[in-house]
Amino acid sequence: QVQLVESGGGLVQTGGSLRLSCAASGRTASRYVMGWFRQAPGKEREFVAGLDRSGVMTYYVDSVKGRFTVSRDNAKNTVYLQMNSLKPEDTAIYYCALCETPTSFKNWREGERYAYWGQGTQVTVSS
Repeated sequence: QVQLVESGGGLVQTGGSLRLSCAASGRTASRYVMGWFRQAPGKEREFVAGLDRSGVMTYYVDSVKGRFTVSRDNAKNTVYLQMNSLKPEDTAIYYCALCETPTSFKNWREGERYAYWGQGTQVTVSS
């Protein structure tokens, strides 16, 4: 059984930083594309960042480029999302997800390609 557990969310002021973690069990996360998504109140779920199996190729939504960094620690079977220079518009519940089926990075934005999801962690950025 696959489980993804996010942690690291919280309340931070504009310009602050947070590091989200996604601990995987039941699968070796390094074998799969991992994605981060977010959903703000009243809005649709949005792709934020993705990471390929090697941990080398990354892909970000334009709004977070240069501020967020996705990475993985294979020894800990954990994926991270380092978020810097946070803005109020980053406020959302953040979810990590695992994509079992190999796919081009062009498809990483598509939530339906991810078979497993975590429960989410709340990030709130105050102005």
